[in-house]
Amino acid sequence: MTIVDTTAELTARESELLARVPDGLFIGGRWEAGTREQIQVQDPATGRVIKRIANASPEDGMRALDAAVAAADEWAATAPRVRGEILRRAFDLLQERRDDFALLMTLEMGKPLAEANGEVTYGGEFLRWFSEEAVRISGRFGQNPEGTGTMVVSHRPVGPSFLITPWNFPLAMATRKIAPALAAGCTVVVKPAELTPLTTLFFAQLLTDAGVAEGVVNVIPTSTARTVSEPIIADPRLRKLSFTGSTPVGRSLLAQAGQNVLRTSMELGGNAPFVVFEDADLDKAVEGAMLAKFRNIGQACTAANRFIVHESVAEEFARRVTAKVEALRIGRGTDDGITIGPLIDDRAVASMSALVEDAVTRGARVLTGGNAPEGDGFFFEPTVIVDVQPGSELLREEIFGPILAISTFSTEDEAVAAANSTEYGLVGYVFTRDLARGQRMIDRIDTGMMGLNTGLVSNAAAPFGGVKQSGLGREGGLEGINEYLSTKYTLIPA
Repeated sequence: MTIVDTTAELTARESELLARVPDGLFIGGRWEAGTREQIQVQDPATGRVIKRIANASPEDGMRALDAAVAAADEWAATAPRVRGEILRRAFDLLQERRDDFALLMTLEMGKPLAEANGEVTYGGEFLRWFSEEAVRISGRFGQNPEGTGTMVVSHRPVGPSFLITPWNFPLAMATRKIAPALAAGCTVVVKPAELTPLTTLFFAQLLTDAGVAEGVVNVIPTSTARTVSEPIIADPRLRKLSFTGSTPVGRSLLAQAGQNVLRTSMELGGNAPFVVFEDADLDKAVEGAMLAKFRNIGQACTAANRFIVHESVAEEFARRVTAKVEALRIGRGTDDGITIGPLIDDRAVASMSALVEDAVTRGARVLTGGNAPEGDGFFFEPTVIVDVQPGSELLREEIFGPILAISTFSTEDEAVAAANSTEYGLVGYVFTRDLARGQRMIDRIDTGMMGLNTGLVSNAAAPFGGVKQSGLGREGGLEGINEYLSTKYTLIPA
């Protein structure tokens, strides 16, 4: 693999873009400087601070909720067609500004520019999809079985919503939550991740340009997430909490949300199995593996975590995938031809090193990679490791990095048992030419999503979410808008 120098200074284009990104809190349609020490946003490819932004206090968070509550009735009463057209304008503006958004994500998160462009496409689709769903909120009307009256079932906005987004997909995770909330008629307070808040701030400006009214969307980046979030969640005016992040944090938020019986959507951790049967098309399996493992530098909840490969093809699969990995180019995501960018911070690098060391100590072999290269930034070599033994941390923990860990199986039942031997159940991947076996895997592998002979499942038109400790609710698809609607039944006597 090739490691490209990452010591370059910001270009004029990058500096100009960063200067245009708002650096304040967005509350009630206005940008505010805040009163606390600013958040320093780093470029993970160099470790340098690229921008300083306002840092919300608990008081700022409550003012953001005040603004969302004040705007709630008017926004809920706004015609669905109007809400949809605003989201459609936001989609169109995003396409016009896609180069800016892609570059900004690469600067603050590190993903290669080509992948950042892909995220603009993916994130934009939530705006387009829910612009169309806004006018399709429906209900039911009919006589009750006894013939004594008419039943009317309607759906109404659930109310002010608190949206907490992660750092790994700064645009798509914002649009995936904001778009259905606005389409349903809900106002929102958004708390972006401290590590990557710039894209959300830039997107808030875009929403204003698209015509979103004051107070409908409020953005409060903060370095003290817990102290800012707790009073918002405890306030009885809040009616909805949506969170994407780790399972331990999700459990804590669910406990807090329970005090006011909030509607919740939780997209939590993953430990995705990637099962390759003996009859699989290995070319497709390797292609799928590269997508499922190394997209976003492996920093995705949908990333394949455990490669469970039939013993008869494991050696060949490992050989082919290693050749692909060794052709990757590591470096700053803005450079031409880069396919692997940095991890998000130094803690992520330390985690990768510890996972490899644990596996090797237990008997695994590293075929390629396995080290953190010297120099600036938070890089870790894309790694292929085989003979991973039961009990290894690689099989238990969500890796969230560029390590492809292979273990083997001999029977279908063993593959299913291995795939399901986790508390998580977000997504699974299965490669087989046998359609009957594929159908059995859909039924037997306990996940909320599955890719059959593909390594990429995410789509704005599909319900995204998991089972077990991977969360509650769904984002995207027909199901996504329902998370922001409450059901009301009315009986009209005959």
